Amino acid sequence: MAATDFWNNQEKAQATVGQLKGLRLVVVPLKESIAAADDLDGLIEILEEDESARGEVEAEVSRLEKQVEELELKAMLNGRHDSAGALLSVHARDGGIDANDWAAMLLEMYIHWAGQNEYAVELMDRQDNEEAGITQATIAVRGPMAYGYLKGEEGIHRLVRISPFNAEGKRQTSFAAVDVSPEINDSVDVEIDENDVREDTYRASGAGGQHVNKTDSAVRLTHMPTGVVAQCQSERSQHKNRAHAWKMLRARLARIEEERREEEQLAKYKNKVRQKGFGSQIRNYFLHPDQRVKDARTEYLQNSFHAVMGGDIQGFLDAFLRWRMAQNAPDVEK
Repeated sequence: MAATDFWNNQEKAQATVGQLKGLRLVVVPLKESIAAADDLDGLIEILEEDESARGEVEAEVSRLEKQVEELELKAMLNGRHDSAGALLSVHARDGGIDANDWAAMLLEMYIHWAGQNEYAVELMDRQDNEEAGITQATIAVRGPMAYGYLKGEEGIHRLVRISPFNAEGKRQTSFAAVDVSPEINDSVDVEIDENDVREDTYRASGAGGQHVNKTDSAVRLTHMPTGVVAQCQSERSQHKNRAHAWKMLRARLARIEEERREEEQLAKYKNKVRQKGFGSQIRNYFLHPDQRVKDARTEYLQNSFHAVMGGDIQGFLDAFLRWRMAQNAPDVEK
């Protein structure tokens, strides 16, 4: 980073800065914990002579235990792309207008979480529904271990509430799908035959000014062998949208390859975004009859729906990491 030509290649430089931040995220608290443990030895020696130091020792032990637990969680983020940024897409599924509204709520939830953790967010694509909410949207979340934390969010999210779009005030169940891929740079080799990719251009919708709406600046790429679709309309330039769409396509195909490897290692682990409807959800959100959010995999429960919608999802992310490690642990004969 001290090299005079370091910033000549912006994308490579940003990747290096991100790598440094990810390393510091583990190394700095690890050094602090080791130093604190050494200091704790001195406190224990004092305790042997002075019982009044017990409160201070117990508080320090508790603090260190929490710090070590946080380090253990970070140590779980050791996948091939865990340190990368994340491309997170939200798609409305079953439930009509409520599903469109629910998808928009989920999108805001992830944006709030990113802001609270000082991650940068860029809107890559957004398809608004005419009545309310969104049909689908994609954001890039950039920061240390963004993909490692968010990849467990992939799957179906189910909401139960009294519908604000139903004049009779009936309870409505709606579904939204979340898809998460690593934002990989060009140094990562992902083989794609361009003959397998169909490109479509169309007029962008939503914000962007008259130029966007009058030209076919939006780009949609379809990988024919897998059916994976990547699209972008965030830029006014078709060229830039095409570049973003190719980046998203490479990321999603890399994620498919990663899933294939994971399934070979752990055949019983299934978490597919393509699953639809009741029974396939990874998490249930309730606004009626009570307000709570419960993960169907880890059984982690939070009793404040609105806090979760405000971005308070770290508990779910950490619980998934622990659950995932438990699923990967080898069976031990007792």
